[in-house]
This record gives sequence, structure tokens and C-alpha cells, in this order.
Amino acid sequence: MSLLFETIKVKEGALQNIGYHNERFNRSREILFGINKTVFLEDLIKIPKEYSSGVVKCKVVYDDSIKGISFARYVPKPVNGLLLVDGKNIDYSYKYSDRSKLDELLTAANCGFDEDILIVKNGLITDTSYSNVALFDGTDWLTPSAPLLAGTKRAKLLEEGKIRTGEIAAAELKYFEKIKLFNAMLDFDECPTLPVACINQS
Repeated sequence: MSLLFETIKVKEGALQNIGYHNERFNRSREILFGINKTVFLEDLIKIPKEYSSGVVKCKVVYDDSIKGISFARYVPKPVNGLLLVDGKNIDYSYKYSDRSKLDELLTAANCGFDEDILIVKNGLITDTSYSNVALFDGTDWLTPSAPLLAGTKRAKLLEEGKIRTGEIAAAELKYFEKIKLFNAMLDFDECPTLPVACINQS
């Protein structure tokens, strides 16, 4: 089985949304490895002095135990267009380090430097290759009820009532105005936001 990982945002030396990461980390270990001992990642992550300012990405790699913790300065990827692709039977319900199936979809789509894929399964919108999404219908932000991966930022936004879930058919994209791409590193108010017209459906 592939290793799993958590990507945790560190802002000015503080771990962000750590409760949601703890929940997914512990739930994944219980389901996949039968481990029901609760771990609090904040007790194990020691932020080096050189990463105590600015925005930093902390990566925790694990299976039945933590295999490594690393840090890197975060540089957001520019996204100015999305390519609609059929994900067929792709499964990424856990945050596996093995992203080969996602990489295959990216390669087949021949994305440009500032493009990403928007993955469709069974006719429904799911995620991009690296983020959950929400679409604005003029009133509400709607996020797919069956994403490829239920992200930690998605869980937080749902709990706060900033987004709601629903089925979004690829054929109904024309009824939405814009799309946001968000994840643990991208705050909802600052994440890439594109007009739906930037989604290439050819």
C-alpha cells in the first residue's frame, strides 16, 4: 500500500487548521491500518526556526507510523485555465503519496504551465489535480458532494457554512458563473478564482 501524507499550512510559525488534519490522519490510520490510537500532530511537528515566518508547507508522510516530516517555502501555482477530463474509474479517496493516476490524466490532457485538469466521474464534477473546487451560481458556492478527496479546507468551509454540497453535472457548468480552487494551502478568499468560461470542455 502506498504511503499517505498530510500537507499542513504553516503561517508565521503556526500550524493552520490542525484539528482537521488530525481528524483525517487518525481516521485514515484507523480505517487502513486498524490503529485507533489518537495522535495529535501538533505534539510531533517541530517547526525549524528558518520556517517560523511567512507561509510554509509542512508535509507529514505516514502509514501505520510517521515516516517523515519536511518543510518547504510555499509557492502557489498559477492557474488561468482548466481542462475538463474524464477520470473514468480513478480513486483517490485517501491522500496517497502515489499520485500516478492523477499524473497520467495530467499528461494525457497536455496541460500548459498555467492550466490544470477538472476531473469528471460519472458525468459529475469532482476536483482538480491538486484542489477541491466550489462553483458560484449567483447566490451560493457549491462544492461537489462526491469529491475525489474530501479535503481539510473543504471540511472547514462546510462547517463554517461558506460552501454547501451538491451534485454538479459537467453538462450544467454553463449555469454557474465562476469556480474557486482551494486546498489546505489556499485560503478561500485568496485562492484562484476563474470564470466558468475558462473551463475548456472540448
